Amino acid sequence: MAIKITDECINCGACEPECPNNAIYEGGVEWAMSDGTSLKGAYTLMDGSAVDAGARMTPVAMDTYYITPNKCTECQGFHEEPQCAAVCPVDCCVPDELYKETVDELLAKKEKLHL
Repeated sequence: MAIKITDECINCGACEPECPNNAIYEGGVEWAMSDGTSLKGAYTLMDGSAVDAGARMTPVAMDTYYITPNKCTECQGFHEEPQCAAVCPVDCCVPDELYKETVDELLAKKEKLHL
C-alpha cells in the first residue's frame, strides 16, 4: 500500500529527497507522473483515468508535504523499508489504508515508473 503523510508533519522536508520515485512534494506544489521517472506520453492512474505523464496535477495537500499514491511504491525494489518513514523525525509517514497493494503490485508499479 502507499504511504501517506499525516497532519503531524512539521514540513522539515527530510522525506522529499529520499523518495526514489519522486512521489513526495511540498504542500501546494503540483505534481506529474514524469517527475523523477522515465515516463512519457499517456499513463493510466490508479483511479483508471488516463493522463499525459508530463501533465501537472492538483496538489494532494496544500499546507504540508504529501505523497502521491500514484507514484509511491513503499520503496519496493529500492530499499528494505520506506525511506520517508525511516527519516521522518515525527513519524508521520504511515501506511495509507485507502491504497492497498501487494508487493508484486508495488514492484510492477516501480517497473512502469522506471523503464
